[in-house]
Amino acid sequence: MVITLAEVGGAQTYVASLLPALTDRFDVAVAAHGMGPLREAAIGSGARYIPLEHVRRPISPVRDLLGLIELIRLLRRERPEIVHASSSKAGVLTRLAAGLVGVPIRVFTVHGWAFRAYSGFSSRLYRWADRFVRPLTTATICVSEGEQAAGLEARTCDEGERTVVIPNAVDVSAAPQSQHNRATPLIIAVGRLKAPKDFVTFIRALSALPPTSFEAMIVGEGSDRRELEQEIRRLGLTSQVQLAGERRDVPKLLARADVFVLSSASEGLPVSVLEAMAAGLPVVAARVGGVPEVVLDGRTGVLFRPRDPEELAAALERLVAQPALRRRLGSAGRARAEECFDLEPFRRAHLELYSRELAKRGLTVPAP
Repeated sequence: MVITLAEVGGAQTYVASLLPALTDRFDVAVAAHGMGPLREAAIGSGARYIPLEHVRRPISPVRDLLGLIELIRLLRRERPEIVHASSSKAGVLTRLAAGLVGVPIRVFTVHGWAFRAYSGFSSRLYRWADRFVRPLTTATICVSEGEQAAGLEARTCDEGERTVVIPNAVDVSAAPQSQHNRATPLIIAVGRLKAPKDFVTFIRALSALPPTSFEAMIVGEGSDRRELEQEIRRLGLTSQVQLAGERRDVPKLLARADVFVLSSASEGLPVSVLEAMAAGLPVVAARVGGVPEVVLDGRTGVLFRPRDPEELAAALERLVAQPALRRRLGSAGRARAEECFDLEPFRRAHLELYSRELAKRGLTVPAP
C-alpha cells in the first residue's frame, strides 16, 4: 500500500482502517513519506512500514522523477502481487512504476480527483497524468458516486467493473457520543489548515453569529494557520475561536462538541464527516464532492453553498439556538453512519475486489 504522506488525513485514515482486515491474510507493507501517525498504525496492525524519501505532495519534475525511480526500486525488491495506491501524487507515480515493473494487480483509490481540487496548470497536469496511467490501472476505487461520475466524464477511469464505489467508513461502535449538554454550544471543525479546506469561510460565518451564543474549535495544522489567526483577530473572535492544532484525541473532542462544520471547497467523501456523524453530531457541510451522498439535508444535517459564509451562518444560527434540533439531526446522523458507513462492509468490499482480481490470475486470498 502506497500513499504520499504519513501525516494526519482522510486518505491516511482510510489506509489505517483497512489494514487490520489485511494483515491476517497478506504480507502487507505500507510505504509513505514521513513518520506520522500512519507509521504507528501500520506497525500496530502488523504491517511493515517503508519510509519514502522523494514522494511528496508538491509538483516538482526532478523530485517526482526521483520518486518514480524510488518506487520502481521498491516494487522490484518487494515483488508484490497487489499494489494499492492512495492520494493523487502516489496514485500517479505508483501506477506508472507498477506498470513498468509488471506488478500484476494495480489498484488506485480516488479520495477526490486532483484535477477537481486544483486549478490552472496543476489541474490540467493531473487530468492528463490520470488519463495517461488509466490503462495501467487494474481497478479504480472511488469513495463516492460523485467522484466516479467525475472520473468517467474526465476519462480518468473506466466504465464497468474496473471502477467501483466503496464509501469511506469509520468504527461507529467505538465512537464516544456527544451529550449535547453544554450551556454554550461548541462548534467544531477538523482538517488540514490549507486549501481546499477553506476555514476562512467558516470563521467569517462565525462572525455573523450573536457573540455570546457559541464557542468554536478548529482542529488541525497547516500552512494557512497564520492567515486564519489574522482573520480571527480581524473579526474580534479571539475569545471564542480556538485553533487547537493537530490532535490525537479527535473522537473525544467530537464528543465534547455540539455541531460539526465542513466548509471545504472540494472533497471526495470526508472521513471527518463520518466521524462526526458517529459521534452523534449534526453536520453542517458544503455541498461538494460526495458530501451530499452522506449528509442528508434537513435530516442528518444542513448543506450550504461552498464559499458562502452567509448561508453557513444562517444554518449555524438555527442550530445554536435549537438544542432539540441539534439532538434530532445528530441522532439521525449516528443511525445513518451505523447503517451505511461502518467498517465491516468497507473491509469486506476491498477483500472481495482483491479476491476477484487474484482469482483472474489463478490465485486465492488465504483464510484468516
